[in-house]
Amino acid sequence: MATNLDVLGLTVELPTQAGWIRPVNDVSFALGAGETLGIVGESGSGKTMLALALMGLEPKGARLTGEAWLSPRAKNGNGGGSDASSAVGENLLTASRKVMWNLRGGEIAMVFQEPMTALNPVVRVGAQIEEAIRAHEPRLARDEIHRRALESLKRTAIAEPAHRAHQYPHELSGGLRQRALIAMALAAGPRVLIADEPTTALDGTVQKQILELLAVLGRDLKLSMLFITHDFGVVAQIADRVAVMYAGRVVEQGPTDEVLRHPRHPYTEGLLRAAPRLAREKLVAIPGTVPPLAELPPGCSFGPRCAKHIAACDAAVPELIHAAAASENHRARCILVK
Repeated sequence: MATNLDVLGLTVELPTQAGWIRPVNDVSFALGAGETLGIVGESGSGKTMLALALMGLEPKGARLTGEAWLSPRAKNGNGGGSDASSAVGENLLTASRKVMWNLRGGEIAMVFQEPMTALNPVVRVGAQIEEAIRAHEPRLARDEIHRRALESLKRTAIAEPAHRAHQYPHELSGGLRQRALIAMALAAGPRVLIADEPTTALDGTVQKQILELLAVLGRDLKLSMLFITHDFGVVAQIADRVAVMYAGRVVEQGPTDEVLRHPRHPYTEGLLRAAPRLAREKLVAIPGTVPPLAELPPGCSFGPRCAKHIAACDAAVPELIHAAAASENHRARCILVK
C-alpha cells in the first residue's frame, strides 16, 4: 500500500504564562491510500491540535518540530490538479505559506466539527464549494466550476444538488450541512482528508449515514483519512487502525479490531469500560481528570489515574512497546506490556 502521509515525531509547543507546553508530543504514524486511522482520546488530549498542525493552521506563536511528509501525487492520479505538484513532497511542518496555500484543499483537506461555523452563513452553499475549486484551478471556466460543484454535492449523496447549491447553510438540516462541508472539502480532489469529530453534533441515524458516506468515499476515491473522535463505537465502524492519545502522546496504536478486543494500555481499557453498551452493564468512569500540560507528572502521564500504577511508572516516560502476543503493529506506551 502506497503511503500518502508519513508523520514522524510531530511535536507542537505553545507559549503560556506557565511556560511552553506540548499539546502534541512526539506523535508518529503513516497513512496509506484508502486507509483510515482513528484518533481517539478525551477532550484536551491533543487530537484537534494534531490536525491543525498538519493543515498549517496551528495557533500563532506555536513551534512545530518533527516531520509530516505528503507523498508526490501519481502522474495518472485523479483529483483537482493542484498547482503544488512540485511541493507535495515537502515537509508540511516547514512548508512556506505559499506552498501550504496550494496544498490545503488541493492535497490535504479538513472537515471541521461544527458545519454551521465552518460554512459561511451569508454565502450560498454552491458558491462556497465553487470557491474551493476556483482557489486551486482559477483558469477553469465558470460553467465547468459550477458543474464540478454540483458533481461534488451529488457525490456526497445530496438529493437535488442544483437546488441545495442555491440555498444558504441555515436552510439545510444538520446532516445536509455536514454533507455539504464534506463536498467542499473534496471538491478540489485532495488525497488526504482529516475529519474532526464530524458526527458529534448529529443524531444517531444521521451519524450512521455520514459514517457510511465517508467509508464509501474513502474506498472509491482511495482517500487517506484521519478520523478524530472520542467515540470507540465510531472508530469500530470506520477505522482500519486506531491511535489512542492522552496528554499529547499516543499511548496505544494498532489494528482497530485488535485494540478494541485486546487493549494493552490501562487508559484504553478505561475508555472502553466507560463507553455505553447495548447490554445493561455498569459504566466505570476513569477516576480523576487529564492533568494540565504544564503540570504533567514524571514518567507515565496516566500514572496518577491508573489502577495498575507502580513506582517504576514514574521513572521515565515509557516507550511504545510491542506486546509479544499482539500483531507486529500493535504497540502500547506502558512498562507493564508483555
